[in-house]
Amino acid sequence: MKRTSFLTLLMAVFALQTSAQLRWNNTCQQYIDQYCDVAIEQMKRWHIPASITLAQGVFESGAGKSELTRVANNHFGIKCHGWTGPTAYMDDDARNECFRAYDNAFESFEDHSRFLATGQRYRKLFDLKITDYKGWARGLKAAGYATNPKYADRLIELIQLYKLYQFDTAKGYDKFMAQRGRDRMVNGQSLHPIHIFNKNYYMYARRGDTFRTIAEEVGISYKKLARYNERDRDDVLKEGEVVWLKKKQRRAPKDYEERLHYVRPGESMYFIAQKYGIRLASLYKLNRLSPDYDIRVGDALKLR
Repeated sequence: MKRTSFLTLLMAVFALQTSAQLRWNNTCQQYIDQYCDVAIEQMKRWHIPASITLAQGVFESGAGKSELTRVANNHFGIKCHGWTGPTAYMDDDARNECFRAYDNAFESFEDHSRFLATGQRYRKLFDLKITDYKGWARGLKAAGYATNPKYADRLIELIQLYKLYQFDTAKGYDKFMAQRGRDRMVNGQSLHPIHIFNKNYYMYARRGDTFRTIAEEVGISYKKLARYNERDRDDVLKEGEVVWLKKKQRRAPKDYEERLHYVRPGESMYFIAQKYGIRLASLYKLNRLSPDYDIRVGDALKLR
């Protein structure tokens, strides 16, 4: 994990007092506001307390400001260890160590969950209650996630200072975030609620949004964001448009109850592809249609 080389940065970000107690910091709060819905979603899928995910993210990434996070979108300091994806090399316990690199923050959060859930050394943690953040923090340290002797204490302090334990009792992240959406602010602007469907994350565009403005909020290259949505990077988005934050799938989910979409007035193939998080070319291919086909109201389109 990327830890010891972050010490100076972390002390600045967390504004540590001489008593070694953490003080509330707006940078940390913004990071929590930005990723709490993602942490809740990961908790529902992997049974990892959202408070733990957020506390580790804040601590390991320096609230998103560490070099590893900025260069490689690695929010949890996870080293390569058999990783076959993109990598980044930085000094840590030794010089020029290999760390996992991701296209965006969401991939990092997903890989962190998978790393814990599939790692034999962390298996006992999943016997703990989802609300036992102290047990999780101490278990992570005991299992060797970090070399810092105060690692568990720091996670617990972060959870208590920012009241991260409240996220561990969320029944559903969409409803939970809607209830507190007005409190989620960055640079004076409320954050877009993030939703999940078809193994992807998405948000709804607001009036005046562009790929550049959304990219700045979520920490993804605006060029990649436009590419994920099969659009020109300089497009101005319409209010209410779906904006996907990762590359879209080739078809709808296996367990999705609607296997057909009946075309309604005003809909286009692109609109339908965006609605279900399917690549436009794949939607044409699924339905054996040429790209120049003009869909008609009432057409039944296969989604998988």
